[in-house]
Amino acid sequence: MSTIKISPTRSTVIDARGPRFGAVITTAVLATALATSNLWVIVAQAIVFAIGAFRGPQFTPYAAIFRNVVKPRLKSEVVTEDVRPPQFAQSVGLLFALTAIVGSLTGISAIFIIAVSFALAAAFLNAAFNFCLGCEIYLLILRLR
Repeated sequence: MSTIKISPTRSTVIDARGPRFGAVITTAVLATALATSNLWVIVAQAIVFAIGAFRGPQFTPYAAIFRNVVKPRLKSEVVTEDVRPPQFAQSVGLLFALTAIVGSLTGISAIFIIAVSFALAAAFLNAAFNFCLGCEIYLLILRLR
């Protein structure tokens, strides 16, 4: 993932391993939603995305699991990153989740399947390869401005 050096006084920094851990859980949740076409599973994930988008990924339930269960067991040095790219990625995930919810509520299963599949692909890229697609889009938009 590309990094841009941003002064910590301008933005919050987070443990860069947290969003990747969250992506692992998100991948499992989205795969479950896709396999079962269950509206409530995608609603639950949309709530997590909303928390990450509006408050920051460090406030999601997945981040709490990482902070309290996983992080104390990690021995590697903490690598931090600016919170804004992962927060933007959460916003993109929220848009896909809301689109999937609309597809489910209107009975257009193709919209549900496509929206969940796109979100699942992005979450899987982050979980498996540490490539945050939403973060990269955020950085591209930043460069274009």
